[in-house]
Amino acid sequence: MTDLLFVNVRLLDPASGLDAPGELLVREGHIAECGAGLGRPDGAATLDGEGAVLCPGLVDMRVDLGEPGGEHRETVASAALAAAAGGITTVAALPDSKPAIDDPALVRLLRARGEETGSLTVLPYGAVTRGCRGEELAELGLLREAGAVAFTDGAHAIGPARLMRLALTYAAGFGARIVQHPEEPTLAAGGAATEGELATRLGLPGIPAVAEAMLIARDIRLARLTGGAVHFAHVSTAESLALIRRAKDEGLRVTCDTAPPYFDLNETAIGDWRTYAKLSPPLRAEADRAAVAAALADGTIDAVASDHAPRDPDDKRLPFAQAASGGTGLATLLGVTLAQVHGGAISLPRAIELLTVAPARLLGVAAGTLAKGAAADLCLFDPDRIWQVAAGALPGKAQNTPFDGRALEGRVIGTWKAGRRVFGG
Repeated sequence: MTDLLFVNVRLLDPASGLDAPGELLVREGHIAECGAGLGRPDGAATLDGEGAVLCPGLVDMRVDLGEPGGEHRETVASAALAAAAGGITTVAALPDSKPAIDDPALVRLLRARGEETGSLTVLPYGAVTRGCRGEELAELGLLREAGAVAFTDGAHAIGPARLMRLALTYAAGFGARIVQHPEEPTLAAGGAATEGELATRLGLPGIPAVAEAMLIARDIRLARLTGGAVHFAHVSTAESLALIRRAKDEGLRVTCDTAPPYFDLNETAIGDWRTYAKLSPPLRAEADRAAVAAALADGTIDAVASDHAPRDPDDKRLPFAQAASGGTGLATLLGVTLAQVHGGAISLPRAIELLTVAPARLLGVAAGTLAKGAAADLCLFDPDRIWQVAAGALPGKAQNTPFDGRALEGRVIGTWKAGRRVFGG
């Protein structure tokens, strides 16, 4: 492989605090040098970034890949195309597939599927419970040995308190996290939108926003009881964030992420029964959206994940209450997050931290850095380039984006996996 020298780029590596103009040299798939004044190594190909930002490949810690069992919605190969277009080089794959990832062989299979793409590292989550049914624990130890980075039941909340206590206790024994979909299941059952005036006006069954905070409050107490590590996914309400903030102040092993819809959109995006904006958890009131955006800046939120949930067109072409929840997010992850930068809510280094080294640390993997010797997983983007999201024109199979028609400022120019260009050019 020919050496590759990036010149005239803004190097941005939150893992080391680097944010400066410079150059970066890739040799044999790894970062050989990074900084200013590297010169021109003999035989190296040169890429002029024209002032664009060069950062680590993004790490997306919450992705539904479709496989196995949902290949009509998405495959690992099609998701890899969408991820590369979004600057993403590593994803953590949810286990609530058909069959669920509750068998070590399936963990190994998903990892291999990622390697086959040549552009995407797939880090499987192991199921907390068999079949993600919330009835009995899966073999967490064997799943961990096979390469599961953490444990979750995906879009299914772990409802029984005793089961969650056991999961936290067992996972703590080998230093793993339990990732919870925080929504009290009996309150959420049958709901389609956040309970309130809008849901009532549209005639939709509501999910009270407190359903999220109730399960978070319970699991914080269980984390205190067990000493286990709990991570709350796609947190979406002000009350939930206040609970998490207090738990962190107490020193508990509590972390959380959110997804772009919850800091960029509010419940009015469902409009007149717009099913592309039907998500789980549902979009919230404007006060909650603002609280999520503020929590990106103050450190309460540890990472931003795409929450990529591909759906078949037939899943969305239904009355709102019957339509499937979920939105695609791989190609739009960076652009929507950068909207918070352009709006002045967070700095560019903070945005990239939330998308790279922060999720990598939560998952315990060596990714999300421009450190010398690290794999040359790279994202080159222009933070000011404007583009418009268009359902039907996105990379990958699934097109069910809640951001359809949204103008974004910030676009990926190129993506490299282990030094090989996998997008752009």
